[in-house]
Amino acid sequence: MKRLFLAIVALSMSMVAQQKPIFTQGKIQQATVYFTGVDLTHTASANIPKGTSELVIKNVANSLSEETIRVLAPSNVTVLSVQFTSRYMEEYQVEKNSPALKRVQDSLTLLEKQLKKLRNQRYTEEKTISLLDGNNTLKGSQDGIAIGDIPKLMDYYTAKRTELLNSIDVLKEKEETLTTAIAKLNAKLDVNASQEEKLSNGKIILQLMSPVAQKADFQVSYISNRATWRPFYELRADRLSAPIHLLYKGQISQSTGVDWKGVKLSLSSGNPNKSNQFPILQAWHLYFDSETYEVTRARNAAPLGYAKVTADVSLKRADVEKMALEESSVAEYTTVAENQLNVSFDIDTPYDILSNGKAHSVSLQELDLKADYKYYTAPRVDKEVYLVAAVEDYSKYNLLSGEANIVFEGLYVGKTYIEPNQTNETLNVTMGNDRKISVKREKISDKSQTKFISSYKEQTFTYDILLRNNKKEPISLVLKDQYPVSTEKDIEVELLESTRASQDEQTHILTWELTLKPNETKTFRISYKLKYPKDKTVN
Repeated sequence: MKRLFLAIVALSMSMVAQQKPIFTQGKIQQATVYFTGVDLTHTASANIPKGTSELVIKNVANSLSEETIRVLAPSNVTVLSVQFTSRYMEEYQVEKNSPALKRVQDSLTLLEKQLKKLRNQRYTEEKTISLLDGNNTLKGSQDGIAIGDIPKLMDYYTAKRTELLNSIDVLKEKEETLTTAIAKLNAKLDVNASQEEKLSNGKIILQLMSPVAQKADFQVSYISNRATWRPFYELRADRLSAPIHLLYKGQISQSTGVDWKGVKLSLSSGNPNKSNQFPILQAWHLYFDSETYEVTRARNAAPLGYAKVTADVSLKRADVEKMALEESSVAEYTTVAENQLNVSFDIDTPYDILSNGKAHSVSLQELDLKADYKYYTAPRVDKEVYLVAAVEDYSKYNLLSGEANIVFEGLYVGKTYIEPNQTNETLNVTMGNDRKISVKREKISDKSQTKFISSYKEQTFTYDILLRNNKKEPISLVLKDQYPVSTEKDIEVELLESTRASQDEQTHILTWELTLKPNETKTFRISYKLKYPKDKTVN
């Protein structure tokens, strides 16, 4: 029985090769966009004959993963094979121009030929006038012309020149008429061309076998890597006592070659290209190697675990309010689905996204986040004071890592970064820096010194940190500083003074939590000592 089936399939394949393929156009219905890649679903229908046939589904992505193609067909239709190509045989291509377009093009060709003839005739007559004008000097008998023939010659010159000028005027009128007609036809051609749907080069070829001739409906799905999306946020806060209004957005771009028109969109945090094989541990061997050191610059980092705000050009309050009024949102049509592995946003409203690689923004959710506000500063690496919102129980909001615009008290203040993939119970979001709170960290020269003791060098560093609240209301503030951690046994580090700061013994980070009244100034001191061999240099 198995041999018989294989023989039937082989015979069917040979018969298919002899038949003319059937073409149909796939209509995109749904797009599930991942951070890298998209799962597209098309529907198509075609009249297929009894027996075997080849069905070519046009207008699929120019690039796709062939092993991910899935085909749903009627129960009585057998799909013998599935192939993908972006270079199908040209002789099977459908005529690109419709009959209406061809009539317009033929008319254009005819009119352009007529216009060329008119211009040639006008050019000839203009040259004839130039010839007549070049021979208008008569010298009587010296030119072999009798005095009595001069009036006749003048009459001929006048009549001929007038005739040519009148003819040139008529030709110019005809040229203007033809030029206007050609412009109208070109405009019509442009309209028709713009209305004609642009198809991609991708095609899926199905080898089919049907017991009867019938009209069959098909559904084809596949994964292409020519699309991406990323989360983006807008944070709005009117005052410190109000919750943060968060606008959850998705920025989508695609260059699949297929314009997505009226499709149902889903945005997923999954990755279809990621390997799903769980890791297997092998033996971990130790061996001697040369020592290497990696030096990192703290000054370019964000202040000790908080996302740093990138300030852009400030906008006026009216501009921000106008942006809010003009912004479209489909948040009420979005359903959030969360499973064990990822989060997806299903948008019920049909959406259009062209295949031009440009970012298309869509609003997914609007949330109000309850937050506790504190000011934060780490003047050793940054001389600014930042307003930080602490959001508790943030996992219920299904946030993903992404940039965020900040609008505080009606003014755009810059960008920050939301990073929910952390182990802390609180999500800290930087809302911008406040210039009404000043901080200054200065070295105290008379308390900082260097001296030599035997074979050792001893250095003392002392800094004062001055904080001032220039606002009209009291503030809560977290101040952080640090002293170095030794990685060598020959380098000794000792903290001499820290003005009642709490200390992390491993990182040597000092923390002060304080309240500043309006117009109040407070000073904090940090002092530490280094001791190391005097023939060494400490970096």
